[in-house]
Amino acid sequence: MQPDLNALAVFALVAEERSFRAAADRMGVTRSAVSQTMKRLEETLGIALVQRTTRSVSLTEAGERLYAEIAPAIADMRAAMESAGDLRGRPRGQLRLAVSSIAERFLSGPFLAAFAEANPEVQIDIMVTDEEFDIVAEGYDAGVRPGEVIEQDMIAVPVAGDERQLAVCAPAYRDRFGEPSHPKELADHRCIGWRRAPKVAPYRWEFAEDGKEFSVAVAPEITTNDMALMIKLAIAGAGITFGMEESFRPWIGRGELVPVLEDFCPRFAASTCIIRAVATPRRSCARLSNTCGVLASFFSRGPIEPKSLSGPSSALGREIVKTRCAQRYLDIAIILV
Repeated sequence: MQPDLNALAVFALVAEERSFRAAADRMGVTRSAVSQTMKRLEETLGIALVQRTTRSVSLTEAGERLYAEIAPAIADMRAAMESAGDLRGRPRGQLRLAVSSIAERFLSGPFLAAFAEANPEVQIDIMVTDEEFDIVAEGYDAGVRPGEVIEQDMIAVPVAGDERQLAVCAPAYRDRFGEPSHPKELADHRCIGWRRAPKVAPYRWEFAEDGKEFSVAVAPEITTNDMALMIKLAIAGAGITFGMEESFRPWIGRGELVPVLEDFCPRFAASTCIIRAVATPRRSCARLSNTCGVLASFFSRGPIEPKSLSGPSSALGREIVKTRCAQRYLDIAIILV
């Protein structure tokens, strides 16, 4: 019997996803195309491989046995294709990213445009979310999100430039209500808070005094998970809000927002680009190295022109793997797995 490799690949995706629709989405085809392929494969083998219900798909005993036999071979073929592509020395394939909404620099047009131009064979798929979840389990290749603890298997590259969190309000709010002289006075002000998820408490505003850090649990009159809305509300005079200075900089520059409590908002050392590069027998180390290098080159040198990103950065990628850092505060985490 001549094996239908395409049909076996479709079956493997159905087995992985336990869904015809999800498998179809991964391949970019219709659900009916997946169903017809599965039907032909079952007719060829003369046995049912899956059990269908209106809500799910499960494997029969024959399906489980077949999948256990072919899954390693299909993974080997995928790895072989990646390895062959690595000989060209350029990152390629899809890069799925889960990015925090407050990663202003990463989400800026210049960076992503530069990365896309320098890596024409990489298709970037970005989901902006502040939810905390296992990016590996959800099928993402990388995560860009804040974090205060660096795990043991992470590698770090300092990000150029100091940063700080800042409290801001509109000039009209300050003129009407005055401004607090100490963070403890925020209890007497209208505040606009941020929370990353519905069932999570609002973010505690972090300050420092005489070299000691402390946080304030404000009681926001308005709370949201959208930084853009927080800025709009602050500009409209709804109250004082808190976030990364970089997020507020354009409006501060135009005089639409003014900083408050600056003496309690110290700058801290450059944020850290955290990279966890895990190469397995089925994932190309060279591909990871190249991608790590191109991403890290931006963070280590700051915004750069697209033309300066041309070519692979394998050497930088290898250097990153040897680097360790224990930076606190806002760590922009690029976790490559």
